[in-house]
Amino acid sequence: MKAHTWLASTIVSAAMFAAGAAYADDPVEIRFAHWVPPTHPLQQAITEWGASLNEATGGTISVTIFPAQQLGAAKDTYDMVRDGIADMGYINPGYTPGRFPVFDAANLPFNITNATDGSAAIDEWYGNYAEKEMGDIYVCLANAHDPGTFHSKEKIVVPGDVNGLKVRPANGTISKMVTLLGGQPVQVSAPESREALERGVADAITFPWGSILLFGIDKTVKYHLDMPTYVVGFVWGMNKDFYNNLSDAQKKAVDDHCNPEWAKQTSIGWATYESGGRDKIKAMSDHTVTTPTDDQVAEWRKAVAPMEDEWKKAVNDAGYDADAVWNDLQDTLKKYNSKY
Repeated sequence: MKAHTWLASTIVSAAMFAAGAAYADDPVEIRFAHWVPPTHPLQQAITEWGASLNEATGGTISVTIFPAQQLGAAKDTYDMVRDGIADMGYINPGYTPGRFPVFDAANLPFNITNATDGSAAIDEWYGNYAEKEMGDIYVCLANAHDPGTFHSKEKIVVPGDVNGLKVRPANGTISKMVTLLGGQPVQVSAPESREALERGVADAITFPWGSILLFGIDKTVKYHLDMPTYVVGFVWGMNKDFYNNLSDAQKKAVDDHCNPEWAKQTSIGWATYESGGRDKIKAMSDHTVTTPTDDQVAEWRKAVAPMEDEWKKAVNDAGYDADAVWNDLQDTLKKYNSKY
């Protein structure tokens, strides 16, 4: 009996020791910076991601979120992460035009149909190029917001309607589209967009639907084009020294939270929010939502076609095989049923 008691006690002690060893890592805090309001669905996505990571590490990794540009301007997020001002950040590569030419493919118009499966596709595809193009940070995952479109003070239906307008574009790629269509890009971040429209600095904006309401832009623009013109791709980046200083167990937990499945998961809430904004705006009596005909959509696609060639030149100049990169993206989008 004593032998059985001793054996049972030994097994329990060993199990407790193993459990303790699994969670013997030093506790660390991830300071996660983003630039949208704390009421934005992204805040909830990061919260849920952080909670799952905390559980996977036995509580040794916690995530503290700094929203609304608290740690620095939106356009500086990549450098903030690289330099350790933030341990992680939500990076919009399009805020620094020309710096990340490969990733720009995710932002080309009329390319990706949705933000959920599309996010998984972007993440899997960019995983082949991230180490070379963004090698001074740890790229955790890439995702996208729900398709955006034109919202304006005067009606926009066909490409020619953009000619002469001042447009706040979503990023550098959409800025090129505005220029190609004869418009004048007005470069301001999302939090600064409403003021630019109110002051007459901009006549129109490219934005997803729900964010029009979230940022109060529905007070300044009354016309909306119901066409999935583009998505914006983002990167969840981590400071490389921060990542390298984690224990092996903590690194594995982080890696397990940085994949196409999590890319999709973190986009669902935002995508649902944005698509819901369309119905809310359609129900507003003082707003006009226009759905283009198939011929008009074909006109848009033809008007922006030169952007693909321009993108390929930039990628070739950066030392990549642009055709191979492009075909890789298209194949991955088809795999995830998200190709336009």
